Amino acid sequence: MSNQLGPESTVAEIQQALAELEDPKARAVNERHGDDFGVNLGKLRAIAKALKSNQDLAQKLWETKETPSRLVALLIAKPRSFTLEQLQAWSKEASTPKVQAWFLSYIVKKTKLLEELREVLMRENDPVQLAAGWELTAHQVAKDPGRLDLPGLLDIIEDQMLDAPDRLQWAMNTTLAHIGIEHAALRERALAIGEKLQVLADYPTSPGCTSPFAPSWINEMVKRKAWA
Repeated sequence: MSNQLGPESTVAEIQQALAELEDPKARAVNERHGDDFGVNLGKLRAIAKALKSNQDLAQKLWETKETPSRLVALLIAKPRSFTLEQLQAWSKEASTPKVQAWFLSYIVKKTKLLEELREVLMRENDPVQLAAGWELTAHQVAKDPGRLDLPGLLDIIEDQMLDAPDRLQWAMNTTLAHIGIEHAALRERALAIGEKLQVLADYPTSPGCTSPFAPSWINEMVKRKAWA
């Protein structure tokens, strides 16, 4: 079915193709990470490639509220066509880990409204939305730090990260690591905060991979930059 899809395909046809790709084993793995789908992402990307960029179709797929359809929507949407209000609406609905991650990577980070949305999300009380705000903050630490109060962010991280819910904690920790990696003047303090809080210090890390524990992450990336 998927190889018959194209730009003129209907939502129903796309959903049928996605349903045919459903794999219970993949779903079981994804559910352990908080996601609710069982479609191989490589095959899902192939469907999106066949459909081509199409904002109207993306909106219709998004409105189905089904995760596989929403992932396809994020791949075929046109980031620069979104208004701030539309970004806020999609952000509130992009609540599962994979949908949120793709929304931030494939839509928000490709718009000129990234900073405006980041500021909105950083004022949210909902920890899932706040986590999205911190993910965008981590991005800005490297890409546009002049817009940020980096010492102030470190104050918030030191005060709140230890007791934050998992996804929010992860995003705050990512910001902490990026500050330490990218900004030498703040590196000592970032390392000290990481050592003090010990967040993700025991996170299982495969051989050859970098630990998400901020001091280890910072030191490894600084070392790599020195070798480059």
